[in-house]
Amino acid sequence: MKVSDFNFDLPDELIAQYPPQNRTDSRLLKVLNGKGLVDDVFPSIACELNEGDLVILNNTRVLPARLFGKKESGGKIEILLERITAEDEFVAQIRSSRAPREGQKLFVDGDSGAQLTVVGRQGTFFVVKVKIKQRLFSWLESVGHMPLPPYIDRADQLNDKERYQTVFAKKPGAVAAPTAGLHYDEVLINKLKAKGVRFAYVTLHVGAGTYQPVRVDSIDQHVMHSEYIEVDEDVCKSIVETKQSGGQVIAVGTTVIRSLESAAEKAKRGLIEPYSGETDIFIYPGFEFKVVDKLQTNFHLPESTLLMLVSAFCGYERVMSAYQYAIEQKYRFFSYGDAMLLDRQSD
Repeated sequence: MKVSDFNFDLPDELIAQYPPQNRTDSRLLKVLNGKGLVDDVFPSIACELNEGDLVILNNTRVLPARLFGKKESGGKIEILLERITAEDEFVAQIRSSRAPREGQKLFVDGDSGAQLTVVGRQGTFFVVKVKIKQRLFSWLESVGHMPLPPYIDRADQLNDKERYQTVFAKKPGAVAAPTAGLHYDEVLINKLKAKGVRFAYVTLHVGAGTYQPVRVDSIDQHVMHSEYIEVDEDVCKSIVETKQSGGQVIAVGTTVIRSLESAAEKAKRGLIEPYSGETDIFIYPGFEFKVVDKLQTNFHLPESTLLMLVSAFCGYERVMSAYQYAIEQKYRFFSYGDAMLLDRQSD
């Protein structure tokens, strides 16, 4: 398939610039086997889940990973962390009029005493050594800005520190939110638990690579970026138990699917085994899913690997038709937008 097969025209006004007033206020487009397309509201997801089903969430926590400052020469810079690699080191994108050279010092707005030094390159990223008076995570919380996606055309605001973070965020390390989980609040989670729906958690630290365009014509030539995942023994045990009892496994977001299907691919015996480490799994039409029965996700960018993943899961024609319908019905797109609930395409 060609990358252009996943293109669609999206009016700018459908790109959500702000979250809804309440997390669960978004709409939900259901794309379910035997039911066609159904317009609903997000809390109605409870109607599609049953006692014994297993909902799996990504508990990564978004870092305030965008920094503003200047070079020694006075030139302005913008830093977007990609990954923390040591207690005093990270790799990042750095935007400036002229790329900083190795050995050059950088200074960050909000902490005149902090000293950052470019010590090398890692592909398109810069390796930066940090000299500060506190732990790196704490320092980022005090001087960093929430790394809103490039299609949100505004500066981050105080409210984004809460709303561009899931209510179950626990493990810091992401530079982009697992946005499918933004629709949940404690009330909805407790309602589902009272119904007998179980919850489990994986970790995938979303990197800035999630926004990188696919730069080849044929999708099978694309090299996927790598991200860190953790799938522990508890979630593997819960999945096996759910399957054995006839329940559904529901992945909240493409990051959860990537985590679970990576662990399943690496399993040496049985359906799935614990795994922690890097994954560069690329899921596109033709992929054989082993674990997930339902996917709840947001609407994704044209020609993106995330749209390819959703098409692999639910069927290319169904997904592209659903996207066109969503545009006609004025659903809100991308990170702060509305949601979809999709069944895995039947054989």
